[in-house]
Amino acid sequence: MNYIVLLWEKYILGTAQHKKRYLYLHVFLINYLMLSTTRSMFQAHPFHLVSPSPWPIYTCISLLTLTTTGVLTMHGFSNAYMFVFLALATLISSMSFWFRDIISEGTYLGNHTLAVQKGLNMGVALFIVSEALFFLAIFWTFFHSALSPTIELGSQWPPMGIEAINPFELPLLNTVILLSSGVTVTWAHHSLIQGNRSGALYGLVWTIVLAVIFTICQGVEYSVSSFTLSDGVFGSCFYFGTGFHGLHVMIGTAFLAVGFWRLLAYHLTENHHLGLEAGILYWHFVDVVWLFLFISIYYWGS
Repeated sequence: MNYIVLLWEKYILGTAQHKKRYLYLHVFLINYLMLSTTRSMFQAHPFHLVSPSPWPIYTCISLLTLTTTGVLTMHGFSNAYMFVFLALATLISSMSFWFRDIISEGTYLGNHTLAVQKGLNMGVALFIVSEALFFLAIFWTFFHSALSPTIELGSQWPPMGIEAINPFELPLLNTVILLSSGVTVTWAHHSLIQGNRSGALYGLVWTIVLAVIFTICQGVEYSVSSFTLSDGVFGSCFYFGTGFHGLHVMIGTAFLAVGFWRLLAYHLTENHHLGLEAGILYWHFVDVVWLFLFISIYYWGS
């Protein structure tokens, strides 16, 4: 295009007597060429055709390495734990770069159209459904053993020799903390929708603080518990359920922390905050799962 324009200016507009005569034609040619070039850069559909990226395959390799070395560590292989930390570091790095590219696509490049946002919302919803089914399997295991204890368990629940945690002590405090964090994150969400930036920031700060306090209290509860993961089916169900919930709390805390940083960087608006909205939905899911854990495992199971 530039070559054609240069030829046009040299041979047609080079002489003064032809300038006025061909001025309109010159402007028409420039606009036509620019318009044709610009149109060729657009696509006829609202969907985002993702550019080639190395991060998905890096994440898959890191996950495979993490699970493999984790199993080797549990079976006592020498120095396998070193590769666990290496795999965890590569997993966090690859996912961070992947999410960085997604943030750039949605915030700066404008690739997250309404159709793309609808697809991403559906993906988040399906992910949460899969997590709900995962916890359903945990509760199924718990009630399978608790509703009909075998003779190996002393035909009672909790099994003979197991002293369950009092649900009205630290677990009740954790319940109040987590439900309070659900209130503060809802406050942050509605503040953002209404254009109240300070309310959204304060709500997210309080949510993150309460999430960290919850995680600390969960660690204290594990440290003072009278039973361990190896204490039969009761210990397995208790630590499997509450431990994976604690892992989800830490992931949700990181999710909301990224949303808080993006809000500070003016990435989010009152009508386009898809990432933060997904984190808030995930956090409400974590709250609901904890209510089921508290009622079934802590209260009824004790």
